Amino acid sequence: MALFRIDRRTEAGPAEVWRRLTDWTRHSGSVPLTRITVSTPPPTAVGTVFVARTGIGRLAFEDPMEVVVWEPPEPGRPGRCRMEKRGRLVTGWAEIEVRPGPEGAGALLVWREDLRVRWLPRALDPVVSRAGRLVFGRALTVLLGG
Repeated sequence: MALFRIDRRTEAGPAEVWRRLTDWTRHSGSVPLTRITVSTPPPTAVGTVFVARTGIGRLAFEDPMEVVVWEPPEPGRPGRCRMEKRGRLVTGWAEIEVRPGPEGAGALLVWREDLRVRWLPRALDPVVSRAGRLVFGRALTVLLGG
């Protein structure tokens, strides 16, 4: 699997960063050619299912995900959300961790993802990892921007 990690420091506090990153429909457009639909009723919790559809027309694939850990940040405890990818093409997991920044200013965000694209040789995992870091790094910039 192609494991990658993105670390970000933001001026927004942990609760706001959490809100921006776990509002799944906001992810639509933060990754090019991707739309998110949430299949389960709100609020988000363990068991929430959403699907990222990436591409155009017949040249698209679906990346269904299920929230398996849901721990919003609280005073003295970081927030953590883990999603399992349940697709036919893309499998693996993604994890978001949000904690207060140094001296209580802003927040620190860690995005970890272990991505597997079926039928792609494992020798290409370093390329998938770099691409994931680029694509999701851009998405985080958009999502954290407001």
